[in-house]
Amino acid sequence: MKIIDKLNEDRIHISFEVFPPKTDAGFAKVREATDQIAKLNPSYISVTYGAGGGTSRNTAKIAAHIKEELGMESLAHLTCASSTKDEVRTVIENLKQLGIENILALRGDIPAGMTFPDENRFHYAYELVEEIRKHGDFCIGAACYPEGHVENEHKEDDIKFLKQKVDSGVDFLTTQMFFDNDIHYNFLYRIREAGITVPVLPGIMPITGAAQMKRSQELSGTVFPRRFLALLDRFGNHPEAMMQAGIAYATDQIIDLLANGVKNIHIYSMNKPEVAAKIMNNLSEIVKC
Repeated sequence: MKIIDKLNEDRIHISFEVFPPKTDAGFAKVREATDQIAKLNPSYISVTYGAGGGTSRNTAKIAAHIKEELGMESLAHLTCASSTKDEVRTVIENLKQLGIENILALRGDIPAGMTFPDENRFHYAYELVEEIRKHGDFCIGAACYPEGHVENEHKEDDIKFLKQKVDSGVDFLTTQMFFDNDIHYNFLYRIREAGITVPVLPGIMPITGAAQMKRSQELSGTVFPRRFLALLDRFGNHPEAMMQAGIAYATDQIIDLLANGVKNIHIYSMNKPEVAAKIMNNLSEIVKC
């Protein structure tokens, strides 16, 4: 089933993200975490694609496992900056052979030391979207950045490029993590004004440790509101308390989004089924409304 068909239903959908192991030795552990998350009955599970395409084989294996053995829809990530056009086409064909119907199309990070762009690589995510469209009847998702992409100086340019990407054939968008819901609401207003009408899933990251917060900020440049910083200051040196506080904060974000009419939520689980389970338990009655 295509994810866009789920997202267009008039009910709440909660999805989770997992990331594949960097080596085959870690595959069993990630598969077990995925199986535990699947027991929470999310609408789908997305599987990330490592820098340089290093995890591409395991991305496909986990996505196929989710679909075929767990009986749940999977969303396979695909990046293009670090792979040649032929390598990207090979991955797309492999996903098609595995029966994967949903792909999240991303440019991806540019590996250190690489000359980019070059003529043998797709330069932008919209080019990848167009290429995927040529290879089959996929449902295609893409990323968006409520606080603006770090490479774009002006938000107007960010929205212009996002519109170009959506117009290339994107069915739905998932946001980068954010920690202030007002940022998301403002972003929705601006993109709707620009004519972007596809479903947008807010991406929620439960921060359960100080090191995770630092890494998240380095990757996304996100702004942490004062009330979150106070939480980190008070509980950051107490792992169990920080986990409980981080889960509560993420739950509060989700409840506020749902109360304000958002139907679809994507949670960056960081391969932690215990965190995912506690969030879903906190929402047990709310998701039935």
